[in-house]
Amino acid sequence: MSRSRQTMEVLTRLEQHPLTPKDALRFGVYRLAARVFELREAGHEIATVWEDDGERRYARYYLIRHAPRVVA
Repeated sequence: MSRSRQTMEVLTRLEQHPLTPKDALRFGVYRLAARVFELREAGHEIATVWEDDGERRYARYYLIRHAPRVVA
């Protein structure tokens, strides 16, 4: 899956529910933080909440708001 396709897949999944890196691995995205960075650069507001399962710390990403649409 190409990087841009992965980024769109991450956005689609974030619209449905929060994502963790473990969730993203299930649909072939190994660098979730990089895809989230690209979405933020495009103007989407995404929150990061750090969680701890007792063994390791990981991020959970939440879509707060879509990027504003530009009307040409």
